[in-house]
Amino acid sequence: MASTISSAPLYVTIKESVMLKGREQGDTTTLTISGINEIFKRIVTCAASQTTTIATFANDTYETVGAIDIEDSRYIRVTNLDDTNAVELAVVTTGTTYQVKLDYGQSHILGSANDLMLAEADTSPSFGTMADVKSLQIRPGANAVDIEIFVASV
Repeated sequence: MASTISSAPLYVTIKESVMLKGREQGDTTTLTISGINEIFKRIVTCAASQTTTIATFANDTYETVGAIDIEDSRYIRVTNLDDTNAVELAVVTTGTTYQVKLDYGQSHILGSANDLMLAEADTSPSFGTMADVKSLQIRPGANAVDIEIFVASV
């Protein structure tokens, strides 16, 4: 069976707009990623005070149910859809993790899950070998929070 889906470019536009002293001080940045033919998009309610895995990544997706191909992913966005509450986002590899706080309405954008990150326990970056992302996990505080994840792959 041949696929009927043709690849298309993904256009990502980030725009900041703020008027200070009568002048626009923001900026617009546009990124085009060609060859996209798969997307993963999900809105999920993350239970209060619990860790929810919102995406998993694998080299051999046929061995891991629902996994996104590490090497094919090109763009990852996680957005906190809540209008009040913050969450913590964990970006997890096989041996390390880093975590960031996403206040209400905020997004965290990543590139490909392949060779994406290096977490270290000190303040002197080694700029060493990057590791593959294995999962993205969310932990809200005392209230359930809706999260959107969008992944574009080739």
